[in-house]
Amino acid sequence: MKTGRSLTELAQEIERQASAKQDMVADTRKLAMAPVFNTQGNEAVLDVQNGTVHRYNVKPLAHRQIAERVGIPSKYYERMLAEQPQLLATNVNTWFEQKPERRLVRLLDGKVRAFLSDRYQRIDNWDVAQTVLPILLGTPGIECLSQEITESRLYIKAVTHKVQGEIKSKRVGDVVEAGVMISNSEVGLGAISIKPFVHFLVCTNGMVRDKDSLRRAHIGRQIEGDNVVQFLTDETRKAEDHAVLLKVRDVVNAAMDAANFRRMLDEIQQTTEQKLEGSPVEAIKVLGSTFGLLEGEQNNILRHLIEGADLSRYGMMNAVTRASADIESYDRATDLETIGGAILDLPRSDWHRIAVAA
Repeated sequence: MKTGRSLTELAQEIERQASAKQDMVADTRKLAMAPVFNTQGNEAVLDVQNGTVHRYNVKPLAHRQIAERVGIPSKYYERMLAEQPQLLATNVNTWFEQKPERRLVRLLDGKVRAFLSDRYQRIDNWDVAQTVLPILLGTPGIECLSQEITESRLYIKAVTHKVQGEIKSKRVGDVVEAGVMISNSEVGLGAISIKPFVHFLVCTNGMVRDKDSLRRAHIGRQIEGDNVVQFLTDETRKAEDHAVLLKVRDVVNAAMDAANFRRMLDEIQQTTEQKLEGSPVEAIKVLGSTFGLLEGEQNNILRHLIEGADLSRYGMMNAVTRASADIESYDRATDLETIGGAILDLPRSDWHRIAVAA
């Protein structure tokens, strides 16, 4: 399992970003994309007209969100950005004028990081951390094992040493413990979510399960105001934000419930008897097509499957979660941990297709 930042480093970065971010709701007729040519390559920046013109660089995700909103195919948008930024600016600005609307523009360190609906409910990483960390750190037996804040998401993965069990497999007995993963995106890449997390003590793998998780989309009421460019403050948040965070607190506590964990252990134990009947190589190929795994990821999973010497659904789950530690991106590593949980929940017919691949 990738460990990411220490809790101290995480807290420092969350605090830094909280003071370095800025949000505005703007009428697109007050926005304009402008080309910039320099020795480092072509760029397109976003100008905001609010009495005077304020110019902001645009991060790749925000470019993708602008492309989607104005209806320009992503590959063509990227080609114009790289080769013809003036043409890109003309296209985008035309649609900003022809189909005006209010958009939430999220800034960090003076750069546009997201281009979202003005109904986007701003539940930020600071809010989530302020809600869940006191619970986690104040409960005996709970340990935060891994946490990170990336360009797209906040992650906190914690376990309780007081809720453990054993999986009887080819390794005689794997001790596992209950946990929870809390994640949040400030830039429109997913809801705030709390998912069951299983920690395998022998190999220190982590498995994230979508089943029995809470997801709360960042969709609230339309942000009020008639200004064409309206900078937002924390005071504009609604009481419904607080209600969502209270629900998060309750689900974090339930995720580590001993009875729920025992039921999941029973399901995991059953996978140790579900054998791979065909070729492991072909099984990994089918797995890859099922979950969109890259060729290098498939190769790593196959290597860990062979090294683990457990040709079962349980062995496959462990190979996938173990391969997550080989990946540089924390986001993608967490994707693989989640795919490990998805293998547990595959319908019988889908698992059979993988198991008999030859």
